[in-house]
Amino acid sequence: MQWANPEWFWALLLLPVIIGVYLYRILGKKRPALSFSSLDGAKNLPGNWKANLHWVTALFTWTGFALLIVALARPQEKLTTIERNAEGIDIVMVIDISSSMRAEDLQPNRFEAAREVAKQFVDKRVSDRIGLVTFAMKSFTVVPPTLDYKLLTQLLEDLEMGIIEDGTAIGMGIATAINRLKDSETKSKVIILLTDGQNNAGEIDPVTAADLAVTYGIKIYTIGAGTRGTAPYPIQDPIFGRRYQNIEVNIDEEMLTSVAQLTGGKYYRATDTEELINVYNEIDTLEKSEVEELIYTDYKDEYPLYLGLSFLLFTLAFTTDRFVLRSVVEA
Repeated sequence: MQWANPEWFWALLLLPVIIGVYLYRILGKKRPALSFSSLDGAKNLPGNWKANLHWVTALFTWTGFALLIVALARPQEKLTTIERNAEGIDIVMVIDISSSMRAEDLQPNRFEAAREVAKQFVDKRVSDRIGLVTFAMKSFTVVPPTLDYKLLTQLLEDLEMGIIEDGTAIGMGIATAINRLKDSETKSKVIILLTDGQNNAGEIDPVTAADLAVTYGIKIYTIGAGTRGTAPYPIQDPIFGRRYQNIEVNIDEEMLTSVAQLTGGKYYRATDTEELINVYNEIDTLEKSEVEELIYTDYKDEYPLYLGLSFLLFTLAFTTDRFVLRSVVEA
């Protein structure tokens, strides 16, 4: 509720004056015209209830006056309609699922961290089509770019390591993602590649794949997941059960940097889970859809209701004063 003419509320200051004058005329001491020794015999005379209810007319009048002022202040209901048009981005997340992703320098391990952060990234998007590609010795498309975020999240949840022969075919992962994006008509096409190693498999070199991405106007963000030096890696010993050994972390940062820079993207290093979350948050900020927002505002006048109630009360006041009750206030 808002008011088009709020200055009219100053007129409400007259209401206490009107009430005060009325009470003075009713309760003010007057010299009696006639004196009686007792009025006990007049208490039950017919018509006394009219004299005793003289305040009803005044109440109708005061309330009607207040409602009239509210109507003059012109109460309005603000009706706002917001129309948003967003041109989405096509994004393909490419995630390494080779055995080295079991290392636990990221918590609970590299693979679990990458999966959970990817799900959080999907939850933040609104109008973008997002796809998922995984790779080890080979690469395959889990889901092409889609707006069905529920399906994508479920497929991320069901994702497991060991379903592809072990290896790290980074170039093939990029090429598969390019194949999913090359026919897209959106202005912005993005690949987010996460790996923890070096390209050691596949028929396509990562830099060659990056050159192909440039041809199709695809930007690549690369992420190296893993601490520096060595990382704890779980081993299932047939005798001693589960134990850990430290493995060397070998991320080809030079290659990942070249792939990103060649396509206009950026390389990130995430040495722990918190850094990985920050990396995806930054990419989320950099690759936002352009949203055109049109705001339509209309106003619905509410004063007729208050004006009608005011007129009704003034009418009741006049009717009760002239035809129902006996006026006790001298003119």
